[in-house]
Amino acid sequence: MSDTPLISLPPAAEAELVRRLQARDESAMTLFYERYSSALYGVIFRIVKAEDEAEDVLQEALVKIWHAFASYDASKGRLFTWVLNICRNLSIDKIRSRQHRVGSRTQGLDDSLTAQRQAAPTTFRPEHIGLQEITQKLIPEQRQIIDLLYFEGFTQSEVAEELNIPLGTVKTRARTAIKVLSKLIR
Repeated sequence: MSDTPLISLPPAAEAELVRRLQARDESAMTLFYERYSSALYGVIFRIVKAEDEAEDVLQEALVKIWHAFASYDASKGRLFTWVLNICRNLSIDKIRSRQHRVGSRTQGLDDSLTAQRQAAPTTFRPEHIGLQEITQKLIPEQRQIIDLLYFEGFTQSEVAEELNIPLGTVKTRARTAIKVLSKLIR
């Protein structure tokens, strides 16, 4: 990773860099990397929250940028905005991938507790107000659905796939559990 800070290129310099990249000039890609890699890595890391995955996503993004550069249209936005969107989308794809989900579920207990303590301590966490304790009063099928949906961040479709049950069953159990929880919280 380069230690060169991100400095916005003047429009003429950016246009020249774009021209060289579209001409498949490898030295322009080196300049691009030196100019933008630190900032892109920072954005990717904030999304995937793991150094090795952030490095992998950055590498994948650079390859994608190199191969897709012909599709870049300067009239639609700045170069950095275009590459930032590519990196952001790849990062989101990474955290949504089954591989990432399986990897994050198989962490050791100590690792996951440490990660929870390090992740944005100022943000709202439902367990701080006792919601996880209240969910223990649900029947196991409902609690499992609520845990996956609200504490693990699964979508309803992902829960259905994970538990190998129909999507309608997930929705019904979630709705019923929320009704029970609303009565318990009052």
